Amino acid sequence: MGTVSTQRVGTRGRNASYKPFCKNLPVLTRYLRPKFGWRPLSTEAEAAPGGYSFELSDEQKEMQLLARKFAREEIIPVAPHHDQTGEYPWDLLKKCWTLGLMNTHISEDYGGLGLGIFDACMITEELAYGCTGIQTAIEANSLGAYCVTEPGAGSDVAGLKTRAEKKGDDYVLNGQKMWITNGGVANWFFVLARTDADPKTPTSKAFSGFIVDGDSPGIVRGRKEWNMGQRASDTRGITFEDVVVPKEGIVMVMVMAMVMVMVMVMVMVMVMVMVMVNGMNLLLTEGAGFKIAMGAFDKTRPPVASGAVGLAQRALDEATKYAMERKTFGKYIYEHQAVAFMLADMAIGIEAARLATQLSAWKVDQGHRNTYYASIAKALSADVANKAATDCVQIMGGNGFNGEYPAEKLMRDAKIYHIYEGTAQIQRVIIARELITKAQQMVL
Repeated sequence: MGTVSTQRVGTRGRNASYKPFCKNLPVLTRYLRPKFGWRPLSTEAEAAPGGYSFELSDEQKEMQLLARKFAREEIIPVAPHHDQTGEYPWDLLKKCWTLGLMNTHISEDYGGLGLGIFDACMITEELAYGCTGIQTAIEANSLGAYCVTEPGAGSDVAGLKTRAEKKGDDYVLNGQKMWITNGGVANWFFVLARTDADPKTPTSKAFSGFIVDGDSPGIVRGRKEWNMGQRASDTRGITFEDVVVPKEGIVMVMVMAMVMVMVMVMVMVMVMVMVMVNGMNLLLTEGAGFKIAMGAFDKTRPPVASGAVGLAQRALDEATKYAMERKTFGKYIYEHQAVAFMLADMAIGIEAARLATQLSAWKVDQGHRNTYYASIAKALSADVANKAATDCVQIMGGNGFNGEYPAEKLMRDAKIYHIYEGTAQIQRVIIARELITKAQQMVL
């Protein structure tokens, strides 16, 4: 898969305690700026013997170490508090931005760091090691929300009921979305809504994507959901009641960046930069919403998979540490083959999931279609995270079941990886479909 080139982490006012990990990062320039986004011009893999390199660049190692230090020193100590209260981690978001660990994949022109998905995954894994709920809040561009899922439809996009009716030059939105991450704190929403009422219209042409201002009249934000895990992530239902959305033309390219600046105190400002032909609310054209929503998954599933890998690594580390401290029958429990094999199986799964995730991210950065690999990474990482968390609880026994130890939280946090960003079953549907399509093409 190879090492993806990176760019400078930026010069935002960093906490002095982190200076050894981010001082004098060089400016890297091996990026293209094609018409529809940034892609790396080349990778270290191209110059490596045999065409592959599994070595991170010095800059990537520095970023990884910075994220790792932040997770262990800032996230882990407060994770139990946020899990117990569901409090949104604003302070951590501010610190994370100051260190240059947010919006890594957004172009520098729009307030980001201009890095690739590979680099974003590397950072995500480290942050998720600390707490996946806090990591989700940090990585989700916290003042925006992606509104697709509904109470009666998630994986089955054709079943979405939210409608956008065109009235003059505007659209009027009506419907309800559910399980919307950042629903309570978002300044704007991406909303997928049906614009063609004919049930015979193909799903690929029946829906449109809209950018909706969070302060628009008619938007009702529901209560924060108290979920099984990842409780620091603000998840809730959003209802749209006769919400008027001006068409104002068609967006050809949209870049979203969250910019935080220091003005006496740290404040958060959402900057939505749109390269427009005539306007900004209807994305691309009417009927293109399904394509937009589905196309996003190729870029979002690798980072989600990285979060699962980070959680799994934490579970393995906690289980290993416990196994080296706990004694039964006169010896440490890691000396019992049953426990040792559990640890070994956890390690096998984590290494495989990490490589699958890195490959899927690398392919995106190279401009390759990665639907097949992204689904494999997402499905495998979710399975590995859930098994690792379950085995961590098992190795700790009664202590693993107790809230004083991190294992039970890891187990609760892991389950969502089988559900969001496409369920475990949907990933297998996609993988099988891609596999059969390739086989049919070979036969032809």
